[in-house]
Amino acid sequence: MGLEAYRRKRDFSRTAEPRGDDVSSPSDEPRFVIQEHDASTHHYDLRLEVAGVLKSWAIPKGPSTDTREKRLALPTEDHPLEYADFEGVIPEGEYGAGTVLLWDAGSYRNLKEDDDGKSVPVEDQLSDGHATVWLEGEKLRGGYALTRVATGEDERWLFVKMDDEEADARRNPVSTEPESVKTGRTLEEVAEEESDG
Repeated sequence: MGLEAYRRKRDFSRTAEPRGDDVSSPSDEPRFVIQEHDASTHHYDLRLEVAGVLKSWAIPKGPSTDTREKRLALPTEDHPLEYADFEGVIPEGEYGAGTVLLWDAGSYRNLKEDDDGKSVPVEDQLSDGHATVWLEGEKLRGGYALTRVATGEDERWLFVKMDDEEADARRNPVSTEPESVKTGRTLEEVAEEESDG
């Protein structure tokens, strides 16, 4: 998809979001972030570093650590790698207007191998509609699967915790761990402090 759609939707003279001009080389350990986004509808944005961009999905209910929870994930435009550090307020009238909080961040590793034991690139897995990764975040750890369940105009995915030692049906990090992993602020504090600044 590239960054054309991302740039077309934004007026960078009004928003502090990164334009994505820095050509970053891929990390040795690809990154993932989950940003809580209080926009027209409150949701969480999952972003995986893949092929020089952040592949992105909006997850209305946020991620779960319960293997029985199948969380809807709606694909959004690719974001630049620099977006992995973004936290702040997108101004009214701009695309995605609202407060963005860096809810979780870390690295991830690919879990899928082919029949010969070779790693299947995440980019190829996503093209095929099913990807499995191990997240090493500050809040989320363990295996997660992304599965495409509808294509076309209404493309939809499911984001599901895999059954491993990090699965925990009793834990609900979305409600019990609301603070930013970058600044320790809550969504409300980010909104208040950014409007004061």
